[in-house]
Amino acid sequence: MLLALPFLTDELLGRGWVRILDFALLFIMLALGLNIVVGYAGLLDLGYVAFFAVGAYTYALLASPQLGLHLPFWIILPIGALIAGLFGALLGTPTLKLRGDYLAIVTLGFGEIIRIFLNNLNAPVNITNGAQGISQIDPISIADFYFSRSHEILGITFHSVHQHYYLFLALTLLVIFVSSRLQYSRIGRAWMAIREDEVAAAAMGINTRNIKLLAFVMGASFGGIAGGLFAGFQGFVSPESFSLMESIMILCMVVLGGMGNIGGVVLGGVLLVVLPEALRNGAGPAQQWLLGKTLIDPESLRLLFFGIALIAVMLWRPAGLWPSSTRRRELEAVDGVAQQEQDTVYDAKH
Repeated sequence: MLLALPFLTDELLGRGWVRILDFALLFIMLALGLNIVVGYAGLLDLGYVAFFAVGAYTYALLASPQLGLHLPFWIILPIGALIAGLFGALLGTPTLKLRGDYLAIVTLGFGEIIRIFLNNLNAPVNITNGAQGISQIDPISIADFYFSRSHEILGITFHSVHQHYYLFLALTLLVIFVSSRLQYSRIGRAWMAIREDEVAAAAMGINTRNIKLLAFVMGASFGGIAGGLFAGFQGFVSPESFSLMESIMILCMVVLGGMGNIGGVVLGGVLLVVLPEALRNGAGPAQQWLLGKTLIDPESLRLLFFGIALIAVMLWRPAGLWPSSTRRRELEAVDGVAQQEQDTVYDAKH
């Protein structure tokens, strides 16, 4: 079904929707990386888009006329993951003793610092080209196979968006495999122990410092890979693509789908990329059909429905649409304790 999906989408909805599927896969990779930090280790990160930006600009600088370098894709992508991982360690090291709101504020500041640096590193030496961004980025290619060109294979014409879809799908499946292996490894269990009770985890012999640092590094590396693919796919990057709103969207994918559950994160990524675009394209025609004219801008209506949907999910599905079994049991236990306390208070009063 996944192999046939881009051709079915192209036939039924148009090629523009295949491009949206490509972006959905990129955001799934980002959400899976953030899930390691937020879902497994329980560390609230509001600046995750910074690692996305680091990976994208690494690819842009090493494969464009900006620095005069044109390295191959298969070399740049691991370099981008490595540099993003180093930035993850840079963020994680001074924040190891922070949790909750304090950690969120520090990571938010880190994300904004990276964006502002990218916006201003055009003087006195022009590195990032400032707010104008970097263009003429080399397209993704492996040997002489360019993903930006159409190719005919076995009598089937594969357009650029189809080829990028299959590349992104392969890498997304690889990220899912790595995430699932990490989840059930000793490291993954250590992350979850820290998430539940850091003091108890430390008492059981877990090196909380190194394990938390490893969560930042691993999550950042996934973000760097997605950033490099984004730069090669778009052919252009600018600081505007890495705003705080992007971090919030990625976090919403993790929370909405189900923190700590890979399937839930994938579901959240698909919903928050595809449904807003469907609302954007359908809000105008729907108003014309119902009212005879467009009263509300489709973009504003899209954000309105998006906000209402998030509130509804948080009210009726606080663990997410597809929560992990562990988190579901935790919430049921908390609800049971709260109900028991209410019953005790009621009995005391009467």
